[in-house]
Amino acid sequence: MKLIVGLGNPGPKYMATKHNIGFITLDEIAQQENISFNKHLCEADIAEFFVNGEKIILAKPTTFMNESGRSVGPLMNYFNIDLTDLLVIYDDLDLPVGKIRLRQKGSAGGHNGIKSLIQHLGTKEFDRIRVGIGRPRPGQDVVSHVLGTFPKEVHSDMLISVKTAAEASLYWADGHQFDDVMNHYNKK
Repeated sequence: MKLIVGLGNPGPKYMATKHNIGFITLDEIAQQENISFNKHLCEADIAEFFVNGEKIILAKPTTFMNESGRSVGPLMNYFNIDLTDLLVIYDDLDLPVGKIRLRQKGSAGGHNGIKSLIQHLGTKEFDRIRVGIGRPRPGQDVVSHVLGTFPKEVHSDMLISVKTAAEASLYWADGHQFDDVMNHYNKK
């Protein structure tokens, strides 16, 4: 069993914001797999499907970004998920829109959702896909940037990164080691 978590904020107000790129990526996976988020468990919206007989769980924590770990920790316990079977997808200011980067471990880098996960999981060692949202414009604060929507001129780049992150997630779900997934998708 594998758990793919997308980070974001619940509700229509935040649906298309940069901070919700994790949710947007999970929605892309759900659309490709023709499934829906039809369960609510451990403060998360859940969708499930199978790849080669293995259950894959998609989870969108509904705790708001800064408390994501409050949902993910209990989900991992509930499903008895090992850290090696967890993949987290989230936004990254330090990557341009359209780019993704995969990592196996690391600090929160100022990302409050990842900070919460590290706190609740007790480790920095979990697989992740960082999806670029770019830096704020000069004079724009970080909060208004991450809670803003993607400008029209980068919308197609954002869609490319979402599709690539979804593809990498499904490649991992298909049984490939994360090292292999990183080697394949960090080159793009």
